[in-house]
Amino acid sequence: MNIVKLKNQDENEFKNFLSWLEEDLNSVNKFILENLAGSISLVTKLSNYIVNSGGKRIRPLLTIACAKLCGYSGTRHILHASVIEFIHTATLLHDDVVDNSKKRRGRKTANYVWDNKSSILVGDYLLSKAFRLLTNDGSMKCIKIISDVSVNISHGEVKQLIYINNLKTTESQYLDIISDKTAQLFSAACKISAEICEIDEEKKEFLSDFGKFIGIAYQIVDDTLDYFCKSDESGKEPGNDLKEKKMTLPLILCYQRGNTKEKRIIESILSKDNIIDDDFEKIVGIMEKYNIKFDCLAKAKHFSIMAKDSLGIFKESATKEKIIRLVDFLINRQN
Repeated sequence: MNIVKLKNQDENEFKNFLSWLEEDLNSVNKFILENLAGSISLVTKLSNYIVNSGGKRIRPLLTIACAKLCGYSGTRHILHASVIEFIHTATLLHDDVVDNSKKRRGRKTANYVWDNKSSILVGDYLLSKAFRLLTNDGSMKCIKIISDVSVNISHGEVKQLIYINNLKTTESQYLDIISDKTAQLFSAACKISAEICEIDEEKKEFLSDFGKFIGIAYQIVDDTLDYFCKSDESGKEPGNDLKEKKMTLPLILCYQRGNTKEKRIIESILSKDNIIDDDFEKIVGIMEKYNIKFDCLAKAKHFSIMAKDSLGIFKESATKEKIIRLVDFLINRQN
């Protein structure tokens, strides 16, 4: 099967997945908009801008899908999926300020349209809103899940900041960063469904692991696409991670495998105040020599298999099969 056919097949699988969860996802979107209505004008405008910016809603989709996997028939999963999206949206607002980003998903970032102060404060508002909703729900266990993930995300962001421009960063350190920064929210999105479904503790932990492994795989793919995906496919300018001097897996492996001359080229580029497109092309050229794209995606594939294996405790069903197909889409995606 050629790449074009594979891409089209994966996109069709994702459309089918969305169609399967469409009713619940519409309820989540409605719940989010209702809870933003009546806020201060800036909060409403800025929040709506990023909420409606074309994201795939992967994290709330996982919350909904895991609730179905656990046989849940109530409505609390709508609130919790919305909380997950509020947390995610807040982190996007904060991330774009920290990274000085100007484009996300093919659109100008909120901090670029408004300003950094507005983005930070609205992000704080969304975090506060998420915890108020959880308090109204009344489950201390669910509050703990979200409290823990909020701390972990902050840890991940700080760790990433510490390792900026550090060419001695190891793969293990990178995995530790993305585990906190990205994977923990995926994990929480799955585990919170298990909690409201009140399934046994063993299944809760397996669902938590499922989300964590998906999150790690997802971030590795994302970081790889930043070097190897065209702008019109990814919705963002390629090379942002290099310009921000983030030590993601492609750059870590590239530096580790490079010969002395190539290492000096990389060191010279990372020492610049402003990294230009020509610098980016030089780095990509070295990466291509050492098959970095293939090996990074293979690593992501490894974690996606671990995610699928985590579902082994659940009996075979159409729901389980749909979730497994979602994992394949997330790994094979082009943006």
